[in-house]
Amino acid sequence: MAAKAFVKGVAPAAPFFNVVGRTVALLTSLMLSALVVLVTLEVLLRAALGYSLGFVEEVTGYLVVGLTLFGAAMAVRAQSLFQVRVLFDAFPNEFKRVLGSLFAVLAIAICAILAWKTYELVGSSFSRGKFAPTVLRTPLWVPQLLLPLGFVTIAVFILEHLLILLRSKQGE
Repeated sequence: MAAKAFVKGVAPAAPFFNVVGRTVALLTSLMLSALVVLVTLEVLLRAALGYSLGFVEEVTGYLVVGLTLFGAAMAVRAQSLFQVRVLFDAFPNEFKRVLGSLFAVLAIAICAILAWKTYELVGSSFSRGKFAPTVLRTPLWVPQLLLPLGFVTIAVFILEHLLILLRSKQGE
């Protein structure tokens, strides 16, 4: 269990990040499972009975958006996203920390702006009562909510990375 608390040998910045990480991992697992079940069921029904559920395309589109954003957040946490190691490894450690910190602050700011603007989109769809022109007539604010939640989650794990960078500087 303790091994899961580490990201590539680095302790998390705080237990909060492990809770968020486990929650996001569970959520993405459920989303991926639902996606596989829906697509498999749709294929089997079409092939065997010539019948379509009708809503699968819409729901799987929402699931793909959620998986993309929350998957990117988990990739940020695992330090496997946004890295060009060939160039980065050539720099001295202090410069890497400074560059990493600047990148993290800039990335958090970008995520905050994207979360804010997409939250405004959610609010607009909610206040106007917009629905998807599909079989389910999904209120648009429901799938749109994935956007600000995804950007906030990415920002949370970038913040964790920043805190780890700052802690490693103090620990020297």
